[in-house]
Amino acid sequence: MTSVEPPEHVRATFGLREVTPVSLGDWDGGWRLGDVVLSPVADHARAAWSAKVRETLAVDGLRVARPVRATDGRYVVSGWRADTYVDGAPEPRHDEVVSVSLRLHQATAQLERPRFLVQPPVAPWVDVDVFVAADRAAWESVPLRSLRAGGVPIAATPDGQRSLELIGQLSTLRKPIRSPDQLVHGDLFGTVLFAGAHTPGLTDITPYWRPAVWAAGVVVVDALAWGGGDDGLLDRWSTLPEWPQMLLRALMFRLAVHALHPRSTPEAFPGLARTADMVRLAL
Repeated sequence: MTSVEPPEHVRATFGLREVTPVSLGDWDGGWRLGDVVLSPVADHARAAWSAKVRETLAVDGLRVARPVRATDGRYVVSGWRADTYVDGAPEPRHDEVVSVSLRLHQATAQLERPRFLVQPPVAPWVDVDVFVAADRAAWESVPLRSLRAGGVPIAATPDGQRSLELIGQLSTLRKPIRSPDQLVHGDLFGTVLFAGAHTPGLTDITPYWRPAVWAAGVVVVDALAWGGGDDGLLDRWSTLPEWPQMLLRALMFRLAVHALHPRSTPEAFPGLARTADMVRLAL
């Protein structure tokens, strides 16, 4: 994601009037201004929630980017948020990201469910709605039935259609699970930063209300599909509760994102298809 430079009035409201912005590649469109990063916000409610949680969140072995409030106390100003700069970059250290996931979700287990996670996606869709709909598709009894009933157009491309076919096939392999839902971060793959041997850093939290092991499953699916992860990832974490079923739902989630997102590319599908073959063998 790229963004225009943060406007002068936004910088001023965060007390950064005299600092020159430098574009960052590892902060989802963020700009560094000294020890602060300004990032464009896709959804105000989620950004403010993440900031409030990260303000006091303590996780063993994790550096958390803390929110920087505006001079009037706000977390978000004109579509921008501010956080303390955490050095590092995403790296293919996938087992370490899974470990971060497990520690993080021990710390978030007591958080309440935000009201915005209960709300269904509504037209006109934005990026957030795509991920909400994809998440629901992986768990509802008939994937994407609610969207079809609402007349939402789905997957006009050939690879999108293949994603839908795979979702239908995989849905028949689901079994009931017992793991409780809790607040989890569903996009760790791009928000955990590494800087050599230093403690990993976390730039944001993308909230979902799902079992903790599901979030670890999303990390592994992402690593296998697009991140160059080795096949042994599946086995190394196989002792996690209900692991195969969590992987299955994580894979269905990512396939649904591929089918629904307008910026999905055909090049992303082969990795998902290969991962589907691996997850089937693990069931």
